[in-house]
Amino acid sequence: MLSIFTVFLMSFIAHSQDSVIKGKVVDAYSNEPVPGVLIDVQGVGYQTETDATGSFELSGNIPPGDQTLVISKDGYNTLFMPVSINPGETLELASIFIVIDIAEVETQIGIISLSEEQLDEDEGTSNNVSGLLQASRDVFLNAASYDFSATFFRPRGYNSENGKVLINGLEMNKLFDGRPQWANWGGLNDAQRNQEFSMGMTPNDYTFGDLAGSTNIIMRASQYREGGRVSYAMGNRSYRGRVMASYNSGLLQNGWAYSVLASRRYANEGYREGTLYDANSFYVSVEKRFNNNHSLNFTAFYTPNRRGKSSANTQEVYDLKGTRYNSYWGYQNGDMRNSRIRNISEPVFMLNHYWNITSKTDLNTNIGYQIGHIGDSRLGYDNAPNPDPSYYQKLPSFFLANGPNYEGAYRAYDKFVNDGQIDWHNIYETNILYGGTSRYYLYEDRKDDSQLSANTILNSHLTDNIQLTAAVNYRKLNSHNYAKMIDLLGGNGYLDIDSFNQGDQAQNDLNNPDRIIGEDDEFKYSYELDATTIDGFVQAQFSYSLFDFYIAGKYAQTSYQRNGLYRNGSYPDGNDSYGKSEKLDFSTYGAKGGITYKITGQHAITLNGSYFTNPPSMRNSFSNARQNNMTVIDLKEETNMNVDASYIFRTPLIKVRLTGYYSLLQDGTDISFFYADGISIQGRSSTTAFVQEVLTDIHKRNVGAELGIEAQVTPTIKLKGAAAYGQNIYENNPELYITSDDFVDPQFFGKSYLKNYHVAGGPEQAYQIGFEYRDPAFWWFGVTANYFSHGYIDVSPLARTRNFYTDTDGMPFSNYDETLAREMLKQERFDDYMLVNLVGGKSWRVGRDYFVGFFASISNIFNQEYKTGGFEQGRNANYQTLSNDMSNDTRVFGPKYWYGYGANYYINVYFRF
Repeated sequence: MLSIFTVFLMSFIAHSQDSVIKGKVVDAYSNEPVPGVLIDVQGVGYQTETDATGSFELSGNIPPGDQTLVISKDGYNTLFMPVSINPGETLELASIFIVIDIAEVETQIGIISLSEEQLDEDEGTSNNVSGLLQASRDVFLNAASYDFSATFFRPRGYNSENGKVLINGLEMNKLFDGRPQWANWGGLNDAQRNQEFSMGMTPNDYTFGDLAGSTNIIMRASQYREGGRVSYAMGNRSYRGRVMASYNSGLLQNGWAYSVLASRRYANEGYREGTLYDANSFYVSVEKRFNNNHSLNFTAFYTPNRRGKSSANTQEVYDLKGTRYNSYWGYQNGDMRNSRIRNISEPVFMLNHYWNITSKTDLNTNIGYQIGHIGDSRLGYDNAPNPDPSYYQKLPSFFLANGPNYEGAYRAYDKFVNDGQIDWHNIYETNILYGGTSRYYLYEDRKDDSQLSANTILNSHLTDNIQLTAAVNYRKLNSHNYAKMIDLLGGNGYLDIDSFNQGDQAQNDLNNPDRIIGEDDEFKYSYELDATTIDGFVQAQFSYSLFDFYIAGKYAQTSYQRNGLYRNGSYPDGNDSYGKSEKLDFSTYGAKGGITYKITGQHAITLNGSYFTNPPSMRNSFSNARQNNMTVIDLKEETNMNVDASYIFRTPLIKVRLTGYYSLLQDGTDISFFYADGISIQGRSSTTAFVQEVLTDIHKRNVGAELGIEAQVTPTIKLKGAAAYGQNIYENNPELYITSDDFVDPQFFGKSYLKNYHVAGGPEQAYQIGFEYRDPAFWWFGVTANYFSHGYIDVSPLARTRNFYTDTDGMPFSNYDETLAREMLKQERFDDYMLVNLVGGKSWRVGRDYFVGFFASISNIFNQEYKTGGFEQGRNANYQTLSNDMSNDTRVFGPKYWYGYGANYYINVYFRF
């Protein structure tokens, strides 16, 4: 005991003789404090970071005499400052001014532009999480946000709904599916450079967060540096050209500040065939600083955009037409016309009040309103052949599997290879020939949303070591969902019935039977979804010389309800389809905590842990919202558990982060819609139906490690490397049932044997090596080589139930071979591949205040073909149908895939003033 006291006393005496360096770091242009700046005593091992006010305090047994402070932050030029240290004394420095690294800023804007394009893709990329990572300066996450994201790589296997995106403190994730709608702020790159990112479940000044991290985009007029920027970009990805102009006033002497931006992105055809792009973006922010304590900011942005989608295809289709093939378009009067257009128009308005209650406490209150629509168009057809040119009955494999019919196969081959696109002329001719109502028509699945959001966020530095954050949030959504007729394609009306049913069951709305509808009318289905959520969180952060730690908790109440506006003929009774559904209420909660042990000024170890629940999304709460009020059976809150640990090494020359993580995502629900062939239901002779597949009690396990390393080997050359090694699997066998208007009651198939199958979603392993050269004459370039492996197809849950081996009489198929079945149900792993990317740029300073420059990239230089994702078709739901299909040389109902971009480029030229 005495020895312990002696050690403690000696440590105390030594600590009392520590030297202290204090100061504040300020942006040389705006005079605003700069947080997160690394302050390092060169060659000694003592370092710290500036806090939210730009202040820092560095203490320790710093050797006396002349030393050099290295002051560095990504996006700024590194500053070397000589200081003189006296033992046991405090050195108070005057404000330290650091200058923005213009080349680095333009590089980051370029990377945001590239990531934006990848986020703007079709459904195959809708889970992309790279947009969350754009603000991060972490070596690994920088690789994930650009070089890895083109492959649909998901850091730690998380989807975009596992992360939070906020703008000016207000959450932007959609209540419908939990995902950010990136297109709502697309084309606003220059206005989105100010971002704050919290990795994983680490502390955040705005929200409790989620597994994939949290990003707050600051779009506040006073926070932009004075000046303007005009740029033009071109590429061969989603859009071919982009023009953008922005100007920021900075904070004027009268307390006002404003920021404006306008841009346009366009393409008649992107990298994929027939994928038009037509997007305009507008942004304005005006702020009034009344005094040092109160500011009021108004922000509005409007980014209407239309883009043509591209199809997932079987390997047979890709082999015949190439990986850029898209079945959704055809020529009409010499012009490309895409039948699948996504149309998004959802302006956002925000009012933000900032109150500095004291020098250490501030209160931020925000209110936001979003209104508008999202429409997804498609061709409909009744009593007419399927217009899809890649429909299975139009491909050679269909004729070879039936007969074989070699002549039919050749004719199909010849027609598909030499044309293979939608025949718009024939569609119009058919409608005109038959007269009356249209056999073919173009409509869109439409969502008209209005959402009110409000919150208040308190941040207070209770002491020099303790920071308290608390917030209360409110969101209310009304979403009107319906089908809207866009074009009758030469017809003069459409009879609003379900042609696959008869009698009353064929009526889409029994309250208005046999209705003839015209263009711009609602039809097929119409209902409202209402959602309300109220949540709050509180967080405490503690910072000391050796340890930093935090704890946080949250609680939320969420409710959903459907209100049917049509009485569907298949669900006519009571409020089965018409009127209000059961109201769904969820109470969720969570806690998290973490600690950082600062071994020395250069070495640190962090540990984070969390346990929290989330409500299921609205999308996964109603089993068939288009037709009825049925809610998912035994629906429950989703549970998430996570722990991660990191070793961090940082010097001005070398940065390393090694992280291991373990996550459990439990009690999940997922709903899929597809046409199934091979459904075995006792007492039902037909084995086909359009079904809603409901998978409940889903447990997933994500485990792995990630590494990022960066070395400034010379003043101009930087080496970097990144690695991700993960395993994302189903941890249990979920429950599965299906519903359909072809049968009355839900059909329960018990367990879907998915345990140890991989959860699809990009490669689980990714590795990068690269270098970057930055010349003192303001030109630079970099090269990365990126290797990807262990990507898996999305398997069919229904094919892993007892339905697979059971006939309609409830008995196993007489020819069932368990060994062959295991082989057929083995999950497909995609081939490994490597992508080499090149980036570079140059900037020129013209006079004192003007800059001209460019940013350019060439990705996948060697034109590597690779699969980014895919799924098994639900057509082969049992052993008989699947074994028959797999016995063919070319499968009729093989999996459908997405392929990544081949060699592609992006160039951005800019003028700053």
